[in-house]
Amino acid sequence: MPNAFISGTGSFAPANVVKNDFFQKVGSSDEWIYKNLGIKERRISKGQTTSDLASKAGQEAINNAGLTAEDISLIIVATATPDRLAPSCACFVQEKLKAINAVAFDISAVCSGALFSISTAVQFIKTGMYKHVLVIGADTFSTITDWTRRDSVFFGDGAGALVISETNEDKGFVDFLLHSDGRGKDHFTIMAGGSEEPSSSESIKSKKHFFKMNGQEVFKTAVEVVPTCIMNLLHKNNCKIDDIKCLLPHQPSIGILKKIAEKIEMPFEKVKTNMDRYANTSGATIPIILDETRKNGGFEPGDLVLFAAVGAGWTWGSALYKW
Repeated sequence: MPNAFISGTGSFAPANVVKNDFFQKVGSSDEWIYKNLGIKERRISKGQTTSDLASKAGQEAINNAGLTAEDISLIIVATATPDRLAPSCACFVQEKLKAINAVAFDISAVCSGALFSISTAVQFIKTGMYKHVLVIGADTFSTITDWTRRDSVFFGDGAGALVISETNEDKGFVDFLLHSDGRGKDHFTIMAGGSEEPSSSESIKSKKHFFKMNGQEVFKTAVEVVPTCIMNLLHKNNCKIDDIKCLLPHQPSIGILKKIAEKIEMPFEKVKTNMDRYANTSGATIPIILDETRKNGGFEPGDLVLFAAVGAGWTWGSALYKW
């Protein structure tokens, strides 16, 4: 059975930069945002859809892998903000890339979406069904943000992508641990627009098409489940924290990442972050930080790398990768 490895990466973010001083009008400040969240600025789309960002990141990943769009046999897009409720954002991306041979579908796991999508792609590679799978995490949370609320400081727009290909070499994805708990469904949610509460003039008036977040519960859950998941994955694969070159995590806040690092006893300099420049780009966070770390020469053959994420649902998971 072949293994699955990362053959190419790419990323893209809108040019429009929104700095923290923008949020003074909602009662926040640059000092508070940077101290508590680690964010200095974020990118906000102006007229660009999620599939616009996704296709640009995807094309870069395809180029980096030395492939063409016609070589891609499956496209998986992790997003909570598709261009339309139907069809899938992945179908928009397939058309824009002219990836005529690719099956295309979305996965919805919000901030854990990229990790869930990567694990899905790996299974298709390992069974031999596909040779090259394009996984894209992309979100435009600016389109579901109430800019009059203080929690509008958290998110930015962006996309990251990776091509996952088959290999018989001693490298690639070692293992995954994924979890879900629907009891957390109300702590980060968009109330209207689905079958539970269809769109109406009343739902629009009540601002139910914007995200609502219980920040305390997000923090509490993240710092409990992610360290446990990571340690269980390492134990399962006879690894120790000292064996790990770096952690490529979802980017929820600097406080959450520091607490996770403390609990797994990992030096924080091994935790890769970029939320100072992008904020939380939801499904795009892991692919973007992966692409940036690769471009900066962050990996050597044989390096063991951890991925970890937690998102709405609740959803969470971790992955172990050998470079």
